[in-house]
Amino acid sequence: MTVPFWAWAAVLGFIVVMLAIDLFAHRRAHVIGVREAAVWSAVWVGFGIGFGVLIWLNAGAEFGRQYFAGYLIEKSLAVDNVFVWAIIFTYFAVPRRLQHRVLFLGVLGALVFRGLFIAAGSVLIASFGAILYLFAAFLILTGCRMLRGRDEHLDPERSRTLRLFRRYVPMTDAFYEQKFFVRIGGTVLATPLLAVLVLVEVTDIVFAVDSIPAIFAVTDVPFLVFTANAFAILGLRAMYFLLADLIHRFVYLKVGLALVLVWVGFKMALKIDVFYIPTTISLAVVTTIIGASIAASLYVTRGRGRQAPPVAAALFRRATPAELAAAAPLWGWRRTGAPARSDDSECLGDGSRTTTGEGLRD
Repeated sequence: MTVPFWAWAAVLGFIVVMLAIDLFAHRRAHVIGVREAAVWSAVWVGFGIGFGVLIWLNAGAEFGRQYFAGYLIEKSLAVDNVFVWAIIFTYFAVPRRLQHRVLFLGVLGALVFRGLFIAAGSVLIASFGAILYLFAAFLILTGCRMLRGRDEHLDPERSRTLRLFRRYVPMTDAFYEQKFFVRIGGTVLATPLLAVLVLVEVTDIVFAVDSIPAIFAVTDVPFLVFTANAFAILGLRAMYFLLADLIHRFVYLKVGLALVLVWVGFKMALKIDVFYIPTTISLAVVTTIIGASIAASLYVTRGRGRQAPPVAAALFRRATPAELAAAAPLWGWRRTGAPARSDDSECLGDGSRTTTGEGLRD
């Protein structure tokens, strides 16, 4: 499949424009409700499917199937990010209205890192085809390990990344609205929101190590690999706000994701010198595995409604209005007017509201 330069430029331009629109629409920190998240999720899924239709019509059915297989694999594996984000936000007790800014920058960083990984993977495969055997073995082992540890979850307190961040980066003990840095007493300090962003970025890089080799099992066209990745993860922020209160119901999803990794690992190993499994069959298998895991999860947890993740004892508090006003600007100038007002309430997943104060101190 030959992809002209203008196609790459058009896709990248479209992504930049959509990210700008998303950022403008969420320029003010607010709690994103289920309805808003559902609308944005539908928008991003619509773009992902629409782009696949364009590939199908202009490049042929086989490349169209490869794109959709890659998109489905990446979208399914990316759901695991939602689980991890929920754990990180719960651990730090990040106010819900501040979460979108972190996820926006997290997804932006994910696009950059995944683009680099895809470029490196394409070069390696083109110059050293036998590396596909390593990718295949890695995917199978990762799937088996995920299956064995399906009940294990990330523990931020044991995260080496968080320990290093705390050791080397001076940080405040309070959230200062959406700021990642503040100047206090002439010293620039990071806020806990920056630690959250770093954890989100690092965990996505870890997930990319699994997902990038997985998509190379169904297509080796860099353009399809990148676009399937991009459209799959661009809607992750909206998916998080849509599914965050339903995570407790997806009890078998991790089993499904593990089986998908094992399947694509075997497919990759076989296609090198033994037998090429048609993309149609691969797409059907992945769809069946993910669909069955979701259906089984929803069936065994039927009757359970939305449930916000349990809130842990807050490690960090929220800066008071006086502290927000006292914080000096980073670049030597201050916008006139009253300091940003901290919301008095947070919206829970069921639509109710709960009053919050300054937060809890250690």
